[in-house]
Amino acid sequence: MQISNCAVVVTGGASGLGRATAEHLAQRGARVVIADLPASAGESVAQQIGHGTSFVPADVTSEPDMLAVFAAASSRGLLRAVVHCAGRGGPLRILDKNGAPGAQAAFEAVVKVNLFGTFNVLRLAAAAMAPLDEVAGERGAIVLTASIAAYEGQIGQIPYASAKAGIVGMTLVAARDLASRKIRVCTIAPGVFDTAILARVPADVRDALARSVPHPARLGDPREFALLAGHILENSALNGETIRLDGALRMSPR
Repeated sequence: MQISNCAVVVTGGASGLGRATAEHLAQRGARVVIADLPASAGESVAQQIGHGTSFVPADVTSEPDMLAVFAAASSRGLLRAVVHCAGRGGPLRILDKNGAPGAQAAFEAVVKVNLFGTFNVLRLAAAAMAPLDEVAGERGAIVLTASIAAYEGQIGQIPYASAKAGIVGMTLVAARDLASRKIRVCTIAPGVFDTAILARVPADVRDALARSVPHPARLGDPREFALLAGHILENSALNGETIRLDGALRMSPR
């Protein structure tokens, strides 16, 4: 797929992996629309990125919000690519230190954003792409974001790991389901990346995380995620695959 002059939506594009992806795609000539929460820095980030990048405030779990995002993107060109980076964490133990069961509402809140939000973006993006004419045998491509926690979730990550495992599970099914529409679906499962979330972690913990990565023994650079997302969009042979981007890291229980 040639992304130049195509409309591309990047959810969670106001920060972290999403911002790096929006910057990378805009530099490659895509007409990028950032979707992020109304309270995010999306508007200023879009201005900083330039290249015609725009911002539409949205909650990825909301159908009306995401319909507005895709309508805005479609008004700027043919919507052929979506990179879904929006998500959230939230620690939760099955039993707390006193033996009380973990809060069901806390579990549901994390799963709603990460898993239900992903399906909402996936289905609405596919509906927007399906009527388009084929170009070089395809209509579009969608990149989802999971995590290595989907495979080696740590203690306290049960809602996050469960949701990300759900995204891994939906990837091949979605690619098969949308194959007749000529729409590809892949997922990236990043390891530990140098984002705003980790910036709040104490320096010694960040250093320990970096040392735990076999090679390269450092935190991932969000631009490396962006490079992979861009390659998936452009490489029409990639479909139905979840790609770990983790420097060969396998997480310990804690």
